[in-house]
Amino acid sequence: MDQHADAQEVRTRSSALAHSLDKFNLSRIRAGIKADSDTRELTERDMARLRPFGEIIKRGRPKSAVHKEPVTVRLDPEVVGFFRASGPGWQTRMNRALVEYVSKQRRVRP
Repeated sequence: MDQHADAQEVRTRSSALAHSLDKFNLSRIRAGIKADSDTRELTERDMARLRPFGEIIKRGRPKSAVHKEPVTVRLDPEVVGFFRASGPGWQTRMNRALVEYVSKQRRVRP
């Protein structure tokens, strides 16, 4: 047998195995549905109402109106400790403190 024929035989056997596993799993799923009174097969109407998960549930952090620039900066341990001790959101509070500082400096300097 040549390589092409070997590859075809592997695909055929893999497909047959996948098909038998699918039939086995499908029968187990159907048996589970019948055994659970709170579960039912979806109707065509149910299927028509299905939406992708991403359309229903938004995951992750909301997009900020202002783009933040990632930087690496070295700070005194007591400064970092002070902000970290304030709990989650400490980096946002640190940024807010720096924004206030910059704003005050701009008002002082012409």
